[in-house]
Amino acid sequence: MTGFFKKLWRDKRGNALVIAAAALPLVIGSAGLASDTIQWALWKRQLQRAADSGAIAGVYAIVQDEGSRGNVTTAVDRDLTHNSHIGYTTTKVVGAPTSGSYTADPYAVQVQLSVQKKLSFSGMFMSYIPTITATATATVTPSGNYCVVSLEDTSTTGITMTGNATVNLGCGMITNSTSMTAAVATGSSAVTSSPIAAVGGIAASNNWGSGTILQPFTLAQEDPFKNVPPPPMPSSGNCPQYRKNNQNQGPWTFSATDANTSGLPAGYYCVSDIDINSTVTFPSDSVIIIDGGNFNIGGQAHVSCTRCTFVLTSRDAATNPADIGVANINGGAELDLVANNSGTYSGLIIYQDRRAIDDGSANTTNLINGNSDSSFQGAFYFPSQRTTVNGTAGMSTACVKLVARRVDFSGNMNISNTCPSNSGVPDFTGKKVRLVE
Repeated sequence: MTGFFKKLWRDKRGNALVIAAAALPLVIGSAGLASDTIQWALWKRQLQRAADSGAIAGVYAIVQDEGSRGNVTTAVDRDLTHNSHIGYTTTKVVGAPTSGSYTADPYAVQVQLSVQKKLSFSGMFMSYIPTITATATATVTPSGNYCVVSLEDTSTTGITMTGNATVNLGCGMITNSTSMTAAVATGSSAVTSSPIAAVGGIAASNNWGSGTILQPFTLAQEDPFKNVPPPPMPSSGNCPQYRKNNQNQGPWTFSATDANTSGLPAGYYCVSDIDINSTVTFPSDSVIIIDGGNFNIGGQAHVSCTRCTFVLTSRDAATNPADIGVANINGGAELDLVANNSGTYSGLIIYQDRRAIDDGSANTTNLINGNSDSSFQGAFYFPSQRTTVNGTAGMSTACVKLVARRVDFSGNMNISNTCPSNSGVPDFTGKKVRLVE
């Protein structure tokens, strides 16, 4: 018997089969664990994606409801119905995150999801079903500093760069247009402005300058002057015309005798229209009301004013908004205009009553021009109408901001947009929803 076992010990036939049989549990175990790991990672990724999407949906609900958190849970649950592929057993939506840097953020939404899933291999040896958890926090964050805001909120293009326009703004542009071509740059235009943002899409173009940040599908930009009201009107009498078109009789200095000031605050003047093709200086710290007429500046004009605002409105605006006039500034004109730095119209060079109509014609289009010697410090506000900017070659100024329904650039402008701290000109800061934790 002893000899038989010694012979068997020395016999090497079938060793591979024995080793394979001994190693088989390890091979099966490794494959099973690998499969479980992949499945776990997939479930975790799906759950995290659902939490991320839910948190973003919650923030959008707050933005849509202008700060109210009443529909956050509804918005999150609706989003999870569409985006959670593996289901979830608990959902926790926190009014403000319970820890971290966003606990006091009124827009922050935290979503925590958990799901129990049995693993196919490891589950045979585990006495419990493991829980997968994913947490996401989203809020509203700044998206850029804008100097051009298009309030167009339909499927019409809001910002257009055409022809040979060369525009260097020193800041960004944004439009509320929902069009897939909300902002476009065509022809030989060259645009240096960043970011370019839109509620809708932004057409790709080589005309956008190098390094331009495009931000399509972002939050709508609020009208920065929405709370600025139309001015008071004279308590009696009509407002006279103000027309100075004789170069041989200038320069002119606008005064109270040229306007109706009846019952108006100090520094307020009312005229029925302005038509200038000469040299005119308007008084400092003033508000010039244009009642039912236009602001026309001819090619030979030289108009200056320090700390003043021109207001396009009409005493009949409530019943006949078509009476509200437009601005028409010719390309040969030289304008040196600095906006008021205090009071109701602080920061505004031209304010147009938001009741103005837009019929798509030239009669309801504002034209901003100026020669290479022009300078501006302040904002132009045409919230209900299209505005075309045709800067003359060489035109350079420090501080210009524009808010209009639609904006077309077809000329050359170079604006550094470094507004003095005491200018009264506000910053237009954009916002976007993003994940932060």
